[in-house]
Amino acid sequence: MSAAVSAAARRTADALLEECGRTYAAEAGIRLRDTPQPLYQVLVLSHLLSARIRASVAVAAARALFEHGMRTPRRMADATWQQRVDALGEGGYRRYDERTSTQLGEGAELVLDVWKGDLRRLRAEADGDGDTVRAGLQRVQGIGPAGADIFVREVQGVWPETGFHVGAKGLQGAERLGLPTSTARLAEVARGRDPAVFAAALVRAALDRETAEKVREAARSRP
Repeated sequence: MSAAVSAAARRTADALLEECGRTYAAEAGIRLRDTPQPLYQVLVLSHLLSARIRASVAVAAARALFEHGMRTPRRMADATWQQRVDALGEGGYRRYDERTSTQLGEGAELVLDVWKGDLRRLRAEADGDGDTVRAGLQRVQGIGPAGADIFVREVQGVWPETGFHVGAKGLQGAERLGLPTSTARLAEVARGRDPAVFAAALVRAALDRETAEKVREAARSRP
């Protein structure tokens, strides 16, 4: 990357983080650490975000589930199907609520059976390989490639061995902002910044054209 391009890209990155620099996990009230409960909560959030529904609704539904006590795989599995449906509906997640309630219950049971409720066991099994992490996550009901990508994107700050990851949607956001569209070059732009926050901000730019335009205008006005 040339010095001139790097300067422009870094101005855009600074403006991006000022406009929408927070992870979806933080928006859902998850205090992310490398411990079982917040990691499981990110898995639930990734499941909800991967559906064809507004991200704000997915976040609200995740918050509702957690507020009703479904913060761990054991509590999720022990909740009734109707309790999960009601919490999803409270968050506005109505289009897929019945199927999602079933998947959340079955997925929680799998996390308990396979990893004893602790996704750090999956991390250990993967031994630093992001593809292995994604493949393992897709054993969980309701988690496909998109959900696995979201999980890795959100936890990369605490699982750094999986590598810098923005996903396909993040690359779309980069393109919209005029940033490099290769992961390697974006990693250069993100250096010194929280990678999960930067990646989530790129996704927000991809999902909201108005947000992307605000970022571009702010970047242009920077010295």
